[in-house]
Amino acid sequence: MPITATSLKLPQRLKARIERLSRRSGESAHAYMLRALEGHVEAEERYRAFLADGVRADVAMQRSGLGYAADDVHAYVAARAEGRTARRPRPVRWRK
Repeated sequence: MPITATSLKLPQRLKARIERLSRRSGESAHAYMLRALEGHVEAEERYRAFLADGVRADVAMQRSGLGYAADDVHAYVAARAEGRTARRPRPVRWRK
């Protein structure tokens, strides 16, 4: 993996917090910051993908006129969260 150098100008208090936490975790401040940045970037990418998936699902629902009744979905999710088996909700036509 190619490495490129960059420079960060951190507020002194933030740098001190990073150094304190990195010492506690047994890693360098550099490794700590890399791990933190990687985690943040991955979370942001997952969030953006989640939003894009929602937009695609909405477009498909608008096009087809099919969707799921909220009560059916809530009952299904509640049953699954309680460890019970449940039938998946069936799509219903919400638009004529």
